[in-house]
Amino acid sequence: MSKQRMRAGMVAAVTAVATLSGVATAGATPAGPGVEGKTIWQKTVGDKDYIMRRITIPAGQGTGWHFHSGTLHGYVQQGTLSHFDSTCESDGVYKEGSSLTEPAGPQNVHIGRNLGTRPVVLDVLYVLPHGAPLSEDAPNPGCDFE
Repeated sequence: MSKQRMRAGMVAAVTAVATLSGVATAGATPAGPGVEGKTIWQKTVGDKDYIMRRITIPAGQGTGWHFHSGTLHGYVQQGTLSHFDSTCESDGVYKEGSSLTEPAGPQNVHIGRNLGTRPVVLDVLYVLPHGAPLSEDAPNPGCDFE
C-alpha cells in the first residue's frame, strides 16, 4: 500500500456523513449547505467494511451532530477542522497535514466544523461493521453554536 494511500486513511472527520448516509433521527442536525462526500473505494473483509471517502466542508459549515458504528481515521488534506464532542467542548483542532481518529458508538457524538475561510478537505477511512451506515445523526446536545 502506498504511503499516500496509508496517509489518506488516517482522517476522520467527520464529517459530512451525517446527512450523506441517509440515516435520520428525530431532532437530528443536518450537515450544512455544500457539505459533500464522495466514495473513493470500498472493500469488505470478513465482517468489516472499509470505505475511503473524500469529505469537503465549505467555509462556515459543519457536518451536523452524529456518531459512527465503527472507527474512522482521517487526514486533513486542506484547511482546518474544528472538532467538538457532546459536552460542547473542542476535542481537537486539526490543521492541514494532521490526522485524527473518531471512536465508535453513540457515546461519541460529535460535530466537525470549518471555522476557517477556505474549504476543509478530508480523506476518511471508515472501518465499520458490515452493512452499517456511514454515520447516524444525533440531536444537538445543547451547544449554542449549531
